[in-house]
Amino acid sequence: MNHAGMLLRGKKRSRPVEASARCQEEVKFKEVMVYLVEKKMGRSRRNFLTSLARSKGFRVDDVLSDEVTHVVAEDNQAGGLWSWLREQGLRDISKVQVLDISWFTESMREGRPVTVESRHHIQVRDFVQLPASVTPSPTVCSTPAAVDNVSQYACQRRTTTENHNKMFTDALEVLAESSEFNENEGRCLAFRRAASVLKSLPSAVRSLGATQGLPCLGEHTEAVIEEILQFGRCFKVEEIQCDERYQALKLFTSVFGVGPKTAEKWYRRGLRSFKEILNEPAIQLNKMQRAGFLYYRDISKTVSKAEAQALRCIIEETVHWIMPDAILALTGGFRRGKEYGHDVDFLVTTPELGREEGLLLHVIDRLQDQGILLYCEHQGTTFDATKLPSCNFEAMDHFEKCFLIVRLYEDQVEGGLQRNPGDSRAWRAIRVDLVVPPVDRYATALLGWTGSRQFVRDLRRFARKERRMLFDNHALYDKTKKMFLSTTTEEDIFVHLGLEYVEPWQRNA
Repeated sequence: MNHAGMLLRGKKRSRPVEASARCQEEVKFKEVMVYLVEKKMGRSRRNFLTSLARSKGFRVDDVLSDEVTHVVAEDNQAGGLWSWLREQGLRDISKVQVLDISWFTESMREGRPVTVESRHHIQVRDFVQLPASVTPSPTVCSTPAAVDNVSQYACQRRTTTENHNKMFTDALEVLAESSEFNENEGRCLAFRRAASVLKSLPSAVRSLGATQGLPCLGEHTEAVIEEILQFGRCFKVEEIQCDERYQALKLFTSVFGVGPKTAEKWYRRGLRSFKEILNEPAIQLNKMQRAGFLYYRDISKTVSKAEAQALRCIIEETVHWIMPDAILALTGGFRRGKEYGHDVDFLVTTPELGREEGLLLHVIDRLQDQGILLYCEHQGTTFDATKLPSCNFEAMDHFEKCFLIVRLYEDQVEGGLQRNPGDSRAWRAIRVDLVVPPVDRYATALLGWTGSRQFVRDLRRFARKERRMLFDNHALYDKTKKMFLSTTTEEDIFVHLGLEYVEPWQRNA
């Protein structure tokens, strides 16, 4: 049996700095010698906990020896752990306290070795009996939250902008983003689903027991929750945030027009900053990326609801100047009730099918004439109804659209613009997306562009798995009836899927 992962043998000599630091730490609890089992815990976390314990006056041995009084393990199966311990050749294993990580975390919190209770012990009855000095304590059970009605599908949950579990979901979003950078789509999706469930809860999670019965919370997510509950932080997340590659990719992808693949190419070239990218002759930026760098200071800053409403007035006036009966909707996070976003999205169509053709180009010309258009990328429609339904979902739909950067003036915004310190300009640049679906595709497009991304992703998954239907921004198709379903409004889509209607402000999954 290979137990190499269970035990850190300490074959390499300690670095001089580490050895020096250890000598300077005051030992307060000479009667206790702790050994941390590396299996399941991981090396980096074990090293961190070792340093933490030593800083609080505990003795921690890197190698399991007869001096050890307390063996601490995390998420190890009792039988396997005890089998391994018996193979280590200790003189008297009955004198060793074999404890769950909970004893360690409580001791760190108190700053002293807490009294060992029966709940702390990792025991297998055939192998070990509790020491006589240990007084059994009643089992402590956390009352779980009412989770019976929490669906695995975000489209069956109501998630407002009020997130009671932000400390957990922020950590999970970092883990999801890191997984995305590593092209681990499954892991990324798992973390985002877990975060989505936690966002929907009506109250904060205060114990791991409160998550029992919740869908989509896997082993890794539960470990993150438990660590944050114990320490107020997730060490893996902090490790990721300090990682050079993660920092570089996060910085590069914050530029308009730069995705993970481009960011990875730049990183592999040895580039680590915007200055290095802009000074590298071999880097040929496209038009969108050049605009992204040129207006980075403005468009990397959040957009307020007041700024979004000001832009709505500008776009609405422009559209109606060209076509008075055109239909326009503010979508994205602002339609879901968010106070801030990164850009402003609009859907534009006409009451009669076919009249929308050419409208967007006229809107672009009008914005250009007004002198507020700083950047524009127009994409003509590639929508073809004869190619529907499609089983392969694409991140971007096939409707005509344009990606803009527009100039918004101070006097156009109620309460004024959001400003960077020292910025005395009377305007700022803001990203705006305009999408023009035909009117008979307006409802599905509106639902798709309103989001959130996880809500719509789960809506597609629910349609496919529970109703044998295919849903995307273009259409809703019933595979059983082999027909497209009429969708004039968003409510129609929910009715066809047999779902209760979820208001836009409840779709912040």
